[in-house]
Amino acid sequence: MSFTSFSFLCFYVCTLIVYYLFPAKLRWLLLLAASAVYYLLSGNGILILYPIAACLAAYAGICFMERYEEAEKRRVALFLTVILLVGSLFVLKYVNFGIYTINGIAGIFRGGRGIISGFQFLIPLGISFYTFSILGYVIDVYNKIAEPQKNFLKLALYGMYFPAILSGPILRYREDGEQFFQPHPFDYKQVTFGFQRMLWGFFKTLVISERMNLIVNTVYDNYANYRGIYIWIATICFAFQLYTNFSGSMDIALGVSQTFGIKLPENFETPFFSKTIPEYWRRWHITLGVWMKEYVFYPLLRTQAFAKLGKRCKEKFGKKRGKQFTTFTAMLILWFTVGVWHGGAWKFVIGSGLLHWFYIVVGELLNPAYKKLMEKCHIRTDSKGLDLWRMIRTFFLVSIGFVFFRADSVAAACRMLASAVQIGNVGALFRGSLFSLGLDWIEFTIAVVSLLVLLAVSVLQQKESVRERIARKNIVIRWMIWYALLFYVILLGYYGPGYSAAEFIYQGF
Repeated sequence: MSFTSFSFLCFYVCTLIVYYLFPAKLRWLLLLAASAVYYLLSGNGILILYPIAACLAAYAGICFMERYEEAEKRRVALFLTVILLVGSLFVLKYVNFGIYTINGIAGIFRGGRGIISGFQFLIPLGISFYTFSILGYVIDVYNKIAEPQKNFLKLALYGMYFPAILSGPILRYREDGEQFFQPHPFDYKQVTFGFQRMLWGFFKTLVISERMNLIVNTVYDNYANYRGIYIWIATICFAFQLYTNFSGSMDIALGVSQTFGIKLPENFETPFFSKTIPEYWRRWHITLGVWMKEYVFYPLLRTQAFAKLGKRCKEKFGKKRGKQFTTFTAMLILWFTVGVWHGGAWKFVIGSGLLHWFYIVVGELLNPAYKKLMEKCHIRTDSKGLDLWRMIRTFFLVSIGFVFFRADSVAAACRMLASAVQIGNVGALFRGSLFSLGLDWIEFTIAVVSLLVLLAVSVLQQKESVRERIARKNIVIRWMIWYALLFYVILLGYYGPGYSAAEFIYQGF
Protein backbone atom coordinates (compact mmCIF):
# COMPACT_ATOMS: atom_id res chain seq x y z
CA MET A 1 0.00 0.00 0.00
CA SER A 2 1.95 2.99 -1.30
CA PHE A 3 2.10 6.19 0.73
CA THR A 4 0.65 8.16 -2.21
CA SER A 5 -2.29 5.85 -2.86
CA PHE A 6 -5.83 6.87 -1.94
CA SER A 7 -6.23 3.68 0.12
CA PHE A 8 -3.27 4.67 2.29
CA LEU A 9 -4.64 8.16 2.87
CA CYS A 10 -7.96 6.68 4.00
CA PHE A 11 -6.17 4.18 6.23
CA TYR A 12 -3.96 6.91 7.72
CA VAL A 13 -6.81 9.36 8.42
CA CYS A 14 -8.84 6.66 10.17
CA THR A 15 -5.80 5.62 12.21
CA LEU A 16 -5.05 9.21 13.23
CA ILE A 17 -8.63 9.89 14.36
CA VAL A 18 -8.87 6.68 16.39
CA TYR A 19 -5.36 7.28 17.77
CA TYR A 20 -6.37 10.48 19.56
CA LEU A 21 -9.68 8.97 20.70
CA PHE A 22 -7.81 6.13 22.39
CA PRO A 23 -6.67 6.44 26.02
CA ALA A 24 -3.19 8.01 25.92
CA LYS A 25 -1.45 5.12 27.67
CA LEU A 26 -2.86 2.57 25.21
CA ARG A 27 -2.15 4.43 21.96
CA TRP A 28 0.89 2.29 21.28
CA LEU A 29 -1.45 -0.71 21.02
CA LEU A 30 -3.45 1.12 18.36
CA LEU A 31 -0.22 1.77 16.43
CA LEU A 32 0.70 -1.92 16.69
CA ALA A 33 -2.72 -2.95 15.39
CA ALA A 34 -2.50 -0.37 12.59
CA SER A 35 0.97 -1.66 11.65
CA ALA A 36 -0.34 -5.21 11.44
CA VAL A 37 -3.30 -4.11 9.31
CA TYR A 38 -1.02 -2.07 7.05
CA TYR A 39 1.22 -5.07 6.50
CA LEU A 40 -1.74 -7.34 5.79
CA LEU A 41 -3.16 -4.87 3.25
CA SER A 42 0.18 -4.30 1.48
CA GLY A 43 0.42 -7.59 -0.37
CA ASN A 44 0.42 -11.25 0.57
CA GLY A 45 -0.83 -11.23 4.17
CA ILE A 46 1.04 -14.41 5.10
CA LEU A 47 4.31 -12.48 4.80
CA ILE A 48 3.57 -10.73 8.10
CA LEU A 49 4.91 -13.92 9.70
CA TYR A 50 8.44 -12.88 8.69
CA PRO A 51 8.68 -9.65 10.73
CA ILE A 52 6.82 -11.37 13.59
CA ALA A 53 9.37 -14.21 13.51
CA ALA A 54 12.21 -11.68 13.48
CA CYS A 55 10.76 -9.92 16.53
CA LEU A 56 10.29 -13.29 18.28
CA ALA A 57 13.92 -14.25 17.61
CA ALA A 58 15.11 -10.90 18.95
CA TYR A 59 12.83 -11.13 21.99
CA ALA A 60 14.07 -14.63 22.84
CA GLY A 61 17.69 -13.55 22.49
CA ILE A 62 17.15 -10.45 24.63
CA CYS A 63 15.34 -12.43 27.35
CA PHE A 64 18.16 -14.98 27.45
CA MET A 65 20.81 -12.26 27.73
CA GLU A 66 18.79 -10.54 30.44
CA ARG A 67 18.50 -13.78 32.41
CA TYR A 68 22.18 -14.71 32.36
CA GLU A 69 25.16 -12.52 33.20
CA GLU A 70 27.85 -14.99 32.05
CA ALA A 71 29.67 -13.54 29.05
CA GLU A 72 29.84 -16.90 27.27
CA LYS A 73 26.09 -17.51 27.48
CA ARG A 74 25.34 -13.96 26.34
CA ARG A 75 27.64 -14.43 23.35
CA VAL A 76 25.88 -17.67 22.42
CA ALA A 77 22.49 -15.92 22.60
CA LEU A 78 23.78 -13.05 20.47
CA PHE A 79 25.34 -15.44 17.94
CA LEU A 80 22.16 -17.49 17.53
CA THR A 81 19.96 -14.40 17.22
CA VAL A 82 22.25 -12.82 14.64
CA ILE A 83 22.34 -16.07 12.66
CA LEU A 84 18.53 -16.25 12.62
CA LEU A 85 18.05 -12.62 11.59
CA VAL A 86 20.89 -12.35 9.08
CA GLY A 87 20.30 -15.90 7.84
CA SER A 88 16.67 -15.22 6.93
CA LEU A 89 17.68 -11.97 5.21
CA PHE A 90 20.45 -13.76 3.29
CA VAL A 91 18.27 -16.66 2.16
CA LEU A 92 15.38 -14.49 1.04
CA LYS A 93 17.36 -11.72 -0.67
CA TYR A 94 20.89 -12.85 -1.46
CA VAL A 95 21.09 -16.60 -1.99
CA ASN A 96 20.25 -16.06 -5.67
CA PHE A 97 23.02 -13.46 -5.88
CA GLY A 98 25.54 -16.17 -5.03
CA ILE A 99 23.91 -18.65 -7.40
CA TYR A 100 23.85 -16.21 -10.32
CA THR A 101 27.48 -15.26 -9.66
CA ILE A 102 28.53 -18.92 -9.72
CA ASN A 103 26.49 -19.51 -12.87
CA GLY A 104 28.07 -16.48 -14.50
CA ILE A 105 31.57 -17.79 -13.83
CA ALA A 106 30.60 -21.31 -14.90
CA GLY A 107 28.98 -19.94 -18.05
CA ILE A 108 32.37 -18.71 -19.26
CA PHE A 109 33.51 -22.32 -19.51
CA ARG A 110 30.16 -23.94 -20.36
CA GLY A 111 29.01 -21.81 -23.26
CA GLY A 112 26.77 -19.56 -21.16
CA ARG A 113 25.04 -22.44 -19.33
CA GLY A 114 24.73 -22.28 -15.56
CA ILE A 115 25.13 -25.16 -13.11
CA ILE A 116 22.68 -24.25 -10.32
CA SER A 117 19.03 -23.25 -10.50
CA GLY A 118 17.89 -20.15 -8.62
CA PHE A 119 15.05 -19.94 -6.09
CA GLN A 120 11.85 -17.93 -6.17
CA PHE A 121 10.93 -16.44 -2.80
CA LEU A 122 8.17 -14.09 -1.71
CA ILE A 123 10.13 -11.34 0.00
CA PRO A 124 8.38 -9.50 2.87
CA LEU A 125 8.01 -5.74 2.65
CA GLY A 126 10.91 -3.74 4.09
CA ILE A 127 12.90 -6.80 5.19
CA SER A 128 16.27 -5.01 5.12
CA PHE A 129 14.92 -2.08 7.15
CA TYR A 130 13.21 -4.00 9.94
CA THR A 131 16.01 -6.60 10.11
CA PHE A 132 18.68 -3.93 10.61
CA SER A 133 16.58 -2.04 13.17
CA ILE A 134 15.98 -5.20 15.21
CA LEU A 135 19.52 -6.52 14.76
CA GLY A 136 21.06 -3.26 15.95
CA TYR A 137 18.85 -3.35 19.06
CA VAL A 138 19.89 -6.90 19.96
CA ILE A 139 23.57 -5.95 19.63
CA ASP A 140 23.02 -2.84 21.78
CA VAL A 141 21.36 -4.96 24.50
CA TYR A 142 24.32 -7.35 24.38
CA ASN A 143 26.71 -4.42 24.76
CA LYS A 144 24.52 -3.07 27.58
CA ILE A 145 23.97 0.30 25.93
CA ALA A 146 20.22 -0.27 25.47
CA GLU A 147 17.60 -1.40 27.95
CA PRO A 148 16.03 -4.81 27.18
CA GLN A 149 12.36 -4.58 26.27
CA LYS A 150 10.45 -7.14 28.34
CA ASN A 151 7.11 -6.66 26.56
CA PHE A 152 7.03 -8.57 23.28
CA LEU A 153 4.19 -6.48 21.86
CA LYS A 154 6.20 -3.29 22.39
CA LEU A 155 9.19 -4.86 20.67
CA ALA A 156 6.88 -5.89 17.80
CA LEU A 157 5.70 -2.29 17.41
CA TYR A 158 9.30 -1.11 17.24
CA GLY A 159 10.10 -3.71 14.59
CA MET A 160 6.91 -3.32 12.52
CA TYR A 161 6.01 0.37 12.88
CA PHE A 162 4.17 0.99 9.62
CA PRO A 163 5.48 4.44 8.55
CA ALA A 164 9.06 3.08 8.71
CA ILE A 165 8.43 -0.37 7.22
CA LEU A 166 8.13 0.73 3.58
CA SER A 167 11.51 2.40 3.05
CA GLY A 168 12.94 3.21 6.46
CA PRO A 169 14.53 5.00 8.17
CA ILE A 170 16.56 2.38 10.01
CA LEU A 171 15.80 2.88 13.70
CA ARG A 172 17.97 2.61 16.80
CA TYR A 173 16.04 1.58 19.88
CA ARG A 174 18.17 3.46 22.39
CA GLU A 175 17.36 6.71 20.59
CA ASP A 176 13.98 6.10 18.94
CA GLY A 177 12.33 3.15 20.69
CA GLU A 178 10.83 4.37 23.95
CA GLN A 179 8.86 7.21 22.34
CA PHE A 180 6.58 4.66 20.64
CA PHE A 181 5.09 3.73 24.02
CA GLN A 182 4.80 7.15 25.61
CA PRO A 183 1.39 8.88 25.91
CA HIS A 184 1.51 11.62 23.30
CA PRO A 185 -1.16 14.29 23.86
CA PHE A 186 -2.72 16.03 20.87
CA ASP A 187 -0.47 18.90 19.82
CA TYR A 188 -1.88 21.19 17.13
CA LYS A 189 1.54 22.41 16.02
CA GLN A 190 2.98 18.91 15.71
CA VAL A 191 -0.04 17.65 13.77
CA THR A 192 -0.06 20.58 11.35
CA PHE A 193 3.71 20.38 10.90
CA GLY A 194 3.29 16.68 10.18
CA PHE A 195 0.67 17.41 7.50
CA GLN A 196 2.99 19.99 5.96
CA ARG A 197 5.89 17.52 5.87
CA MET A 198 3.65 14.95 4.20
CA LEU A 199 2.52 17.49 1.61
CA TRP A 200 6.14 18.29 0.79
CA GLY A 201 6.75 14.56 0.32
CA PHE A 202 3.79 14.31 -2.07
CA PHE A 203 5.22 17.26 -4.02
CA LYS A 204 8.56 15.50 -4.42
CA THR A 205 7.15 12.11 -5.41
CA LEU A 206 4.13 13.01 -7.53
CA VAL A 207 5.23 16.22 -9.21
CA ILE A 208 8.98 15.68 -9.67
CA SER A 209 9.87 11.99 -9.33
CA GLU A 210 7.10 10.70 -11.60
CA ARG A 211 8.08 13.13 -14.36
CA MET A 212 11.77 12.30 -14.06
CA ASN A 213 10.79 8.64 -14.32
CA LEU A 214 9.42 9.14 -17.85
CA ILE A 215 12.71 10.53 -19.18
CA VAL A 216 14.75 7.90 -17.36
CA ASN A 217 12.67 5.01 -18.69
CA THR A 218 12.74 6.37 -22.24
CA VAL A 219 16.55 6.36 -22.37
CA TYR A 220 17.54 3.53 -20.02
CA ASP A 221 15.02 1.05 -21.44
CA ASN A 222 16.29 1.75 -24.98
CA TYR A 223 19.87 2.84 -24.28
CA ALA A 224 21.19 1.33 -27.52
CA ASN A 225 19.30 4.08 -29.39
CA TYR A 226 20.85 6.92 -27.38
CA ARG A 227 24.34 8.23 -26.84
CA GLY A 228 26.27 11.19 -25.51
CA ILE A 229 24.27 13.99 -23.97
CA TYR A 230 21.08 11.91 -23.82
CA ILE A 231 22.73 9.41 -21.46
CA TRP A 232 23.85 12.24 -19.17
CA ILE A 233 20.41 13.89 -19.20
CA ALA A 234 18.73 10.61 -18.30
CA THR A 235 21.30 9.94 -15.58
CA ILE A 236 20.87 13.40 -14.05
CA CYS A 237 17.09 12.89 -14.19
CA PHE A 238 17.52 9.54 -12.45
CA ALA A 239 19.58 11.20 -9.71
CA PHE A 240 16.70 13.62 -9.07
CA GLN A 241 14.12 10.86 -9.48
CA LEU A 242 15.82 8.66 -6.90
CA TYR A 243 16.39 11.55 -4.50
CA THR A 244 12.85 12.94 -4.69
CA ASN A 245 11.37 9.44 -4.58
CA PHE A 246 13.37 8.27 -1.57
CA SER A 247 13.49 11.55 0.36
CA GLY A 248 9.82 12.13 -0.51
CA SER A 249 8.89 8.81 1.07
CA MET A 250 10.92 9.87 4.11
CA ASP A 251 9.06 13.18 4.31
CA ILE A 252 5.75 11.31 4.30
CA ALA A 253 6.94 8.76 6.87
CA LEU A 254 8.33 11.46 9.16
CA GLY A 255 5.22 13.60 8.66
CA VAL A 256 2.86 10.74 9.53
CA SER A 257 4.93 9.98 12.63
CA GLN A 258 4.97 13.62 13.68
CA THR A 259 1.17 13.69 13.68
CA PHE A 260 1.35 10.81 16.18
CA GLY A 261 3.84 12.74 18.31
CA ILE A 262 6.73 10.46 17.26
CA LYS A 263 10.01 11.82 15.90
CA LEU A 264 11.81 9.55 13.46
CA PRO A 265 15.48 10.20 12.56
CA GLU A 266 16.21 12.27 9.47
CA ASN A 267 17.54 10.30 6.51
CA PHE A 268 18.56 13.11 4.14
CA GLU A 269 20.27 16.45 4.49
CA THR A 270 20.49 18.01 1.01
CA PRO A 271 23.03 15.40 -0.21
CA PHE A 272 23.60 17.01 -3.61
CA PHE A 273 25.18 19.98 -1.83
CA SER A 274 28.01 17.70 -0.70
CA LYS A 275 31.57 18.64 -1.61
CA THR A 276 33.12 15.19 -1.12
CA ILE A 277 32.00 11.56 -1.31
CA PRO A 278 32.32 11.01 2.49
CA GLU A 279 30.20 14.11 3.05
CA TYR A 280 27.66 12.82 0.54
CA TRP A 281 27.23 9.63 2.57
CA ARG A 282 26.82 11.67 5.74
CA ARG A 283 23.88 13.37 4.01
CA TRP A 284 22.38 10.53 1.92
CA HIS A 285 20.59 7.63 3.60
CA ILE A 286 21.99 8.82 6.92
CA THR A 287 20.59 6.00 9.05
CA LEU A 288 22.13 3.31 6.83
CA GLY A 289 25.54 4.99 7.00
CA VAL A 290 25.37 5.31 10.79
CA TRP A 291 24.26 1.67 11.13
CA MET A 292 27.05 0.37 8.89
CA LYS A 293 29.75 2.30 10.73
CA GLU A 294 28.47 1.33 14.17
CA TYR A 295 27.74 -2.36 13.57
CA VAL A 296 30.10 -3.31 10.71
CA PHE A 297 33.07 -0.96 10.32
CA TYR A 298 34.10 -0.26 13.93
CA PRO A 299 33.52 -3.86 15.13
CA LEU A 300 35.67 -5.08 12.22
CA LEU A 301 38.56 -2.83 13.25
CA ARG A 302 38.31 -4.15 16.82
CA THR A 303 38.62 -7.82 15.82
CA GLN A 304 41.81 -9.78 16.48
CA ALA A 305 42.27 -10.41 12.76
CA PHE A 306 42.40 -6.70 11.99
CA ALA A 307 44.56 -6.01 15.04
CA LYS A 308 47.12 -8.50 13.71
CA LEU A 309 46.78 -7.11 10.18
CA GLY A 310 47.35 -3.59 11.47
CA LYS A 311 50.44 -4.64 13.41
CA ARG A 312 51.98 -6.37 10.39
CA CYS A 313 51.18 -3.48 8.05
CA LYS A 314 52.73 -0.92 10.40
CA GLU A 315 55.89 -3.02 10.63
CA LYS A 316 56.09 -3.35 6.84
CA PHE A 317 54.81 0.00 5.55
CA GLY A 318 55.27 2.32 8.51
CA LYS A 319 52.74 3.62 11.01
CA LYS A 320 50.79 5.95 8.70
CA ARG A 321 50.64 3.71 5.62
CA GLY A 322 50.02 0.63 7.73
CA LYS A 323 47.04 2.23 9.43
CA GLN A 324 45.69 3.36 6.06
CA PHE A 325 45.99 -0.13 4.59
CA THR A 326 44.11 -1.65 7.54
CA THR A 327 41.39 1.02 7.40
CA PHE A 328 40.98 0.68 3.64
CA THR A 329 40.63 -3.10 3.97
CA ALA A 330 37.88 -2.71 6.57
CA MET A 331 36.27 -0.08 4.34
CA LEU A 332 36.31 -2.54 1.43
CA ILE A 333 34.21 -4.98 3.46
CA LEU A 334 32.00 -2.11 4.63
CA TRP A 335 31.29 -0.82 1.11
CA PHE A 336 30.76 -4.31 -0.27
CA THR A 337 28.14 -4.78 2.45
CA VAL A 338 26.53 -1.43 1.61
CA GLY A 339 26.34 -2.47 -2.04
CA VAL A 340 24.86 -5.87 -1.25
CA TRP A 341 22.30 -4.25 1.08
CA HIS A 342 20.95 -2.29 -1.90
CA GLY A 343 20.30 -5.46 -3.87
CA GLY A 344 21.52 -8.93 -4.74
CA ALA A 345 23.25 -8.01 -8.00
CA TRP A 346 26.73 -6.88 -8.96
CA LYS A 347 25.36 -3.63 -10.38
CA PHE A 348 24.38 -2.62 -6.83
CA VAL A 349 27.63 -3.91 -5.32
CA ILE A 350 29.58 -1.72 -7.77
CA GLY A 351 27.30 1.31 -8.15
CA SER A 352 26.32 1.73 -4.49
CA GLY A 353 29.35 0.13 -2.87
CA LEU A 354 32.75 -0.59 -4.36
CA LEU A 355 32.79 2.45 -6.63
CA HIS A 356 32.36 4.73 -3.63
CA TRP A 357 35.07 2.83 -1.77
CA PHE A 358 37.36 3.49 -4.74
CA TYR A 359 36.48 7.21 -4.71
CA ILE A 360 37.24 7.53 -1.00
CA VAL A 361 40.51 5.58 -1.12
CA VAL A 362 41.81 7.53 -4.12
CA GLY A 363 40.74 10.78 -2.48
CA GLU A 364 42.60 9.93 0.73
CA LEU A 365 45.75 8.91 -1.11
CA LEU A 366 45.77 12.00 -3.34
CA ASN A 367 44.77 14.46 -0.61
CA PRO A 368 48.35 15.44 0.41
CA ALA A 369 49.29 16.16 -3.21
CA TYR A 370 46.03 18.05 -3.68
CA LYS A 371 46.76 20.30 -0.68
CA LYS A 372 50.26 21.06 -1.95
CA LEU A 373 48.90 21.92 -5.40
CA MET A 374 46.33 24.28 -3.88
CA GLU A 375 49.03 26.02 -1.84
CA LYS A 376 51.38 26.27 -4.81
CA CYS A 377 48.66 27.78 -7.02
CA HIS A 378 47.58 30.14 -4.19
CA ILE A 379 43.96 28.95 -4.44
CA ARG A 380 41.74 29.72 -1.46
CA THR A 381 40.21 26.49 -0.20
CA ASP A 382 37.23 28.36 1.29
CA SER A 383 36.17 30.20 -1.87
CA LYS A 384 32.56 29.82 -3.03
CA GLY A 385 33.68 29.10 -6.57
CA LEU A 386 35.78 26.17 -5.42
CA ASP A 387 32.89 24.89 -3.26
CA LEU A 388 30.61 24.98 -6.31
CA TRP A 389 33.18 23.04 -8.34
CA ARG A 390 33.44 20.45 -5.56
CA MET A 391 29.66 20.01 -5.51
CA ILE A 392 29.56 19.52 -9.29
CA ARG A 393 32.48 17.09 -9.14
CA THR A 394 30.86 15.05 -6.33
CA PHE A 395 27.50 14.99 -8.13
CA PHE A 396 29.22 13.76 -11.30
CA LEU A 397 31.03 10.93 -9.46
CA VAL A 398 27.84 9.89 -7.65
CA SER A 399 25.95 9.94 -10.95
CA ILE A 400 28.35 7.37 -12.43
CA GLY A 401 27.29 5.08 -9.60
CA PHE A 402 23.65 5.82 -10.41
CA VAL A 403 24.23 4.50 -13.94
CA PHE A 404 25.05 1.09 -12.46
CA PHE A 405 22.14 1.37 -10.01
CA ARG A 406 19.57 2.00 -12.75
CA ALA A 407 20.98 -0.05 -15.64
CA ASP A 408 19.81 -3.61 -16.18
CA SER A 409 23.27 -5.05 -15.56
CA VAL A 410 26.94 -4.18 -15.13
CA ALA A 411 27.50 -4.83 -18.84
CA ALA A 412 24.65 -2.47 -19.79
CA ALA A 413 26.03 0.21 -17.45
CA CYS A 414 29.49 -0.06 -19.00
CA ARG A 415 28.04 0.23 -22.50
CA MET A 416 26.04 3.27 -21.48
CA LEU A 417 29.08 4.96 -19.94
CA ALA A 418 31.12 4.24 -23.06
CA SER A 419 28.34 5.75 -25.16
CA ALA A 420 28.06 8.75 -22.82
CA VAL A 421 31.59 9.84 -23.72
CA GLN A 422 30.37 10.65 -27.25
CA ILE A 423 28.98 14.11 -26.49
CA GLY A 424 29.09 15.51 -30.01
CA ASN A 425 25.29 15.57 -30.19
CA VAL A 426 24.72 18.44 -27.74
CA GLY A 427 23.38 20.63 -30.55
CA ALA A 428 20.48 18.23 -31.08
CA LEU A 429 18.92 19.50 -27.86
CA PHE A 430 18.41 22.94 -29.39
CA ARG A 431 16.46 21.39 -32.24
CA GLY A 432 13.67 20.14 -29.98
CA SER A 433 14.85 16.55 -29.43
CA LEU A 434 14.80 17.13 -25.67
CA PHE A 435 11.00 16.99 -25.82
CA SER A 436 11.06 13.53 -27.40
CA LEU A 437 12.32 11.85 -24.23
CA GLY A 438 8.93 11.41 -22.60
CA LEU A 439 7.93 14.97 -21.65
CA ASP A 440 6.52 17.61 -23.98
CA TRP A 441 7.49 21.25 -23.44
CA ILE A 442 4.65 21.88 -20.96
CA GLU A 443 5.50 18.85 -18.80
CA PHE A 444 9.19 19.65 -19.09
CA THR A 445 8.56 23.23 -17.92
CA ILE A 446 6.58 21.95 -14.92
CA ALA A 447 9.47 19.63 -14.05
CA VAL A 448 12.08 22.42 -14.28
CA VAL A 449 10.00 24.89 -12.25
CA SER A 450 9.39 22.23 -9.61
CA LEU A 451 13.10 21.45 -9.39
CA LEU A 452 13.81 25.14 -8.93
CA VAL A 453 11.27 25.24 -6.09
CA LEU A 454 13.00 22.23 -4.55
CA LEU A 455 16.38 23.95 -4.91
CA ALA A 456 15.13 27.18 -3.33
CA VAL A 457 13.63 25.35 -0.35
CA SER A 458 16.80 23.27 0.06
CA VAL A 459 18.94 26.42 0.15
CA LEU A 460 16.65 28.08 2.70
CA GLN A 461 16.60 24.89 4.77
CA GLN A 462 20.38 25.22 5.26
CA LYS A 463 19.82 28.30 7.41
CA GLU A 464 16.55 27.54 9.21
CA SER A 465 13.56 25.22 9.15
CA VAL A 466 11.32 26.40 6.33
CA ARG A 467 8.21 25.28 8.21
CA GLU A 468 9.22 27.36 11.22
CA ARG A 469 9.86 30.34 8.97
CA ILE A 470 6.45 30.01 7.30
CA ALA A 471 4.78 29.53 10.71
CA ARG A 472 5.91 33.01 11.72
CA LYS A 473 4.23 34.61 8.72
CA ASN A 474 0.86 36.34 8.78
CA ILE A 475 -1.94 33.76 8.90
CA VAL A 476 -3.18 34.79 5.44
CA ILE A 477 0.26 34.41 3.85
CA ARG A 478 0.83 31.20 5.76
CA TRP A 479 -2.30 29.53 4.51
CA MET A 480 -1.82 30.88 1.00
CA ILE A 481 1.58 29.16 0.81
CA TRP A 482 0.29 25.79 1.97
CA TYR A 483 -2.88 25.89 -0.13
CA ALA A 484 -0.80 26.88 -3.15
CA LEU A 485 1.42 23.83 -2.60
CA LEU A 486 -1.62 21.60 -2.04
CA PHE A 487 -3.29 22.62 -5.30
CA TYR A 488 0.05 22.48 -7.08
CA VAL A 489 0.32 18.80 -6.10
CA ILE A 490 -3.34 18.04 -6.88
CA LEU A 491 -3.35 19.76 -10.26
CA LEU A 492 0.20 19.00 -11.43
CA GLY A 493 0.92 15.69 -9.79
CA TYR A 494 1.55 13.15 -12.51
CA TYR A 495 -1.20 10.53 -12.78
CA GLY A 496 -0.67 9.57 -16.41
CA PRO A 497 -0.62 6.15 -18.11
CA GLY A 498 1.30 3.56 -16.15
CA TYR A 499 1.03 5.51 -12.91
CA SER A 500 1.58 3.14 -10.01
CA ALA A 501 0.96 5.35 -7.01
CA ALA A 502 4.59 6.47 -7.00
CA GLU A 503 5.86 3.02 -6.13
CA PHE A 504 8.89 3.80 -4.05
CA ILE A 505 12.21 2.62 -5.44
CA TYR A 506 13.56 1.65 -2.02
CA GLN A 507 10.50 -0.25 -0.79
CA GLY A 508 11.93 -3.54 -2.01
CA PHE A 509 15.03 -3.28 0.18
